[in-house]
Amino acid sequence: MSKPTLMQKLAILSDAAKYDASCASSGTSKRDSTKSKGIGSTEGSGICHAYAPDGRCISLLKILMTNFCIYDCVYCVNRSSSNVARARFSVEEVVKLTMEFYKRNYIEGLFLSSGIIRNSDYTMEEMVRIARKLRMEENFAGYIHLKTIPDASPKLIEEAGLFADRLSINIELPTDIALEALAPEKKPRDIKRSMGHLRLKIDEHKGEARDRAKPPKFAPGGQSTQMIIGADGANDDLILGRSENLYGNYRLRRVYYSAFSPIPDASSRLPLAKPPLMREHRLYQADWLMRFYGFGRDEIVSGGSADGMLDLAIDPKLAWALKNRGRFPVDVNKADREMLLRVPGFGTKAVDRILSTRRHRSLRLDDVARLCHSVEKVRPFVQALDWTPGGLTDRENLRGLVAPKAEQLSLF
Repeated sequence: MSKPTLMQKLAILSDAAKYDASCASSGTSKRDSTKSKGIGSTEGSGICHAYAPDGRCISLLKILMTNFCIYDCVYCVNRSSSNVARARFSVEEVVKLTMEFYKRNYIEGLFLSSGIIRNSDYTMEEMVRIARKLRMEENFAGYIHLKTIPDASPKLIEEAGLFADRLSINIELPTDIALEALAPEKKPRDIKRSMGHLRLKIDEHKGEARDRAKPPKFAPGGQSTQMIIGADGANDDLILGRSENLYGNYRLRRVYYSAFSPIPDASSRLPLAKPPLMREHRLYQADWLMRFYGFGRDEIVSGGSADGMLDLAIDPKLAWALKNRGRFPVDVNKADREMLLRVPGFGTKAVDRILSTRRHRSLRLDDVARLCHSVEKVRPFVQALDWTPGGLTDRENLRGLVAPKAEQLSLF
């Protein structure tokens, strides 16, 4: 049997990486080849696209170094017992692809993960070699995100942080019990220990403003993690609680939720259901509300069902508002920022515009319409100089009026 070509490997290993949640370069240092002798940049415009919190889109070469794996995690499409096409890049091949794709303006960075081959240290060492070679030999100044191996040597993970913009260690599943049942080779204590060690190294390398000689930058984009949803019976309340704990303990930049569904084959031991993509979307929305809108986890979950699941038909903020109508309407000319952020249809930018504009004049409903995306969604929950919703806020059919309308899909 002939060896696969580089392009055949790319087809296999880019497809195998599609379940890894990628991240954007937000928060990293602004290396720029226009100001140095390097090649590439973490800034600017650019085969995967990731979005920064400011809305900027960057392009990443997102691949696995290999999808061979000695582990047999039940939920993973690349588990050792899975009947999928296998391939492996050499260190030189990944470097070549990254540089050639960048020079063609296809990408602005590399997102690299891998199955475990031989052992954790060997795999991590190969990934570090790729990052080191890109930085030291190719002068690549673009973005690099490495998915690290939890039980690899701490020294290897520390070295990875000197070359990568962001490191991630996957928490895998919402509970330790589920992880031990579905991925027996992976140990929760190893994951937590590695995440804790990584946090300490990031803090250590930040240095202080008064330091004369700051330490070298270490994973300037911080660390993130990925949590697989739908592989076990954890409800949304438990998932969001775990995320809250992760943000607090490890100062993560982001928890990524992955609606993972294994490819159906004879070795699968999980029920073959469609990926819960809408659930993944609602969890991202809920996560955003906790981080940037001042919502507590219990408030968000209270808008869903009694079994701790979010409402899939409407977004979590709207679900909360419908169950807390006594807090509305909110006067856009008097309410504080915290309460304005709780109005369905108001994002942080809209709220900032409202606060800025009302310093100079009182706002009418037309003004509100210009400052937000959907005034129809906002109308029942606000009052302005020339508008009050009256009994609209308490109407029985309010949900039907403000919920997204179902669309008939076209077959042609």
